[in-house]
Amino acid sequence: MPESTNAITYARDHRERFLSELKDLLAIPSISTLSEHKPDMQRAAEWVTRQLRDLGFKNCAVLPTAGHPVAYGESLNAPGKPTVLVYGHYDVQPVDPLNEWTSPPFEATVRGDNLYARGASDMKGQVIAVFKAIESLVRNEGLRVNLKVLIEGEEEIGSPNLGAFIAQNKEKLKCDIALNCDSGIARPNLPTIVYGLRGLAYFEIWVYGPSQDLHSGVFGGSVHNPAQALCELIAGMHDADGHITLPGFYDKVRVLTDDERAEIARLPLSDEDWRATAKVPELWGKKGFTTLERLGALPTLEVNGLLSGFTGEGSKTVLPAKAMAKISCRLAAYQDDNEIEAQLNEYMRINAPPTISWQVKKLVTTPPVLVNRDTIGARAASRALEATFGIKPIFKLEGGSVPVVSTTKTVLGVDSIMLGFGLPDDNLHSPNEKFHLPNFYRGIATYIRFFDAVAE
Repeated sequence: MPESTNAITYARDHRERFLSELKDLLAIPSISTLSEHKPDMQRAAEWVTRQLRDLGFKNCAVLPTAGHPVAYGESLNAPGKPTVLVYGHYDVQPVDPLNEWTSPPFEATVRGDNLYARGASDMKGQVIAVFKAIESLVRNEGLRVNLKVLIEGEEEIGSPNLGAFIAQNKEKLKCDIALNCDSGIARPNLPTIVYGLRGLAYFEIWVYGPSQDLHSGVFGGSVHNPAQALCELIAGMHDADGHITLPGFYDKVRVLTDDERAEIARLPLSDEDWRATAKVPELWGKKGFTTLERLGALPTLEVNGLLSGFTGEGSKTVLPAKAMAKISCRLAAYQDDNEIEAQLNEYMRINAPPTISWQVKKLVTTPPVLVNRDTIGARAASRALEATFGIKPIFKLEGGSVPVVSTTKTVLGVDSIMLGFGLPDDNLHSPNEKFHLPNFYRGIATYIRFFDAVAE
């Protein structure tokens, strides 16, 4: 693979400035879910757009959506070469609880090999790594691929307006490959490429009993408590072996090939490692599968929240009128959220007692994604990672959901390559979020090599 050696050297020589500019972006509290930060969202989008303009990109603009804006720019100076759509997001999660941060969340602080700040890993550090790879190429050998860069501001709230934006700008965003930098690797020195993402189907289950809260002494024992009924229904959704009991739930779940199971087994993550990371007494899950196989290839049904009755300080003896559970299902490849909704309703019809009434509400959905490991993007990413890290990357399945990956597939008709450098212990969405700086710099070098490999 021809290498832009001058660009690699340039990136190494400008590390301090690159880190300083990352700190500048991290100082903007672009918290998308809090309305008081709307001006900060605009400021962050403008900051990103200025960076693209300074790199010589054309048609740079802060483009409106029904929510927070998108930063966009394009460099189309490589006729006959592929066009890569680069995706990222500039928004971040809230910082609560603030008192658990060792240093202020929007004052990026280096401690050891890590940079601590909200958004450092998720994902401003990844965005800047791509931008600095582009800068290193532009200032030296030049870009040999066409690039379109889309950095959104609503990923942390589920990207509610991105699908419509992409659909409305389908021609503008037309590309051959999508590069999604919102990803990570298994270990600091072990590169990985995500080729599958679980989907998401999120529901509320409401159970209703009496028309109003009742006195638990007067009515207790004669009226079925909706909270108890809901808990009994939820408990029956798994059997003793961790098998989800919704009718037909596993019918479309893809069986892993022997090659995939062997590749997954290459990941150096033991059950004890995962137990320690989760900080639980013992691991749990469907029998017959390894922990890593459960995390990437199997669907789930999780209780995300329960609400019923009196939950304030002290005591109040009520028999609640209703109860609600928030339920999420992570979907394996080929599962469909509409079918899962039908299965959940069928389970309730079969198992709900006549003493209560119930309702299932579907809130959020994201389709699962499975990418061919032999695409141009996957091959280019593999070559770039091996050249940078000196080791062949591992292809892995990821348990989380990234809505834009399925959107680019369904709307633009292109596969995404998930190429990022976060680590499992980066404290995403938690206090003391961090980014491992050696991987920030390795990320820049990898993106330089990735764009070169795509050009070939």
